[in-house]
Amino acid sequence: MFTGIVEEVGEVVEAQGPLVRIRARQVLEDTKLGDSIAVDGVDLTVSEIAGDTMSFQVMPETVRQTTLARLREGVRVNLERSLRAADRLSGHIVRGVVEGTGTVDARRDDGDAVIMTFAAPADLLANIVERGPVCIDGVSLTVIAKSDDTFSVSLVDFTQAHTTLLDREPGDAVNLETDILMRYVNQAIEARGLRPADG
Repeated sequence: MFTGIVEEVGEVVEAQGPLVRIRARQVLEDTKLGDSIAVDGVDLTVSEIAGDTMSFQVMPETVRQTTLARLREGVRVNLERSLRAADRLSGHIVRGVVEGTGTVDARRDDGDAVIMTFAAPADLLANIVERGPVCIDGVSLTVIAKSDDTFSVSLVDFTQAHTTLLDREPGDAVNLETDILMRYVNQAIEARGLRPADG
């Protein structure tokens, strides 16, 4: 389990087939083999630690369902260690199980903030509500607006400087994970036949 509060931006040093190796500093502290690390919001298991790098073996299904196929040497990624029972929950409950991908639709300045709008599939939008949480490439954010096929978030200075979201341009894919509580509510409603399933 994660919070969506990015601890560090790491750098990919190798991405060959199922192997991904990432250079990090802070996230490597206290990390052991077998630990879970969210890489751009994807829960991966540390398979090797060597110096200032950690390696992961990525399953083909994970590559198909996420943006990890774009990883190349030099690409920056958002990193977060898994949540411990005694940790403060500063973001929201994030499982690191990416539900699907969306794309950057638009980006505009709003004073010191940057508003980013994302297009997303209908089944994911059904679990997104205005003023509710969403996780984009591992970053916990609050939805400020929603339409039939897009949603928008506002990035404060700190988020701009300490995540990779401003690396994304219109048309770029992003990993999405919606609010787990909203997903449970929607599934319970659909299971009782109170409204038809989306799609």
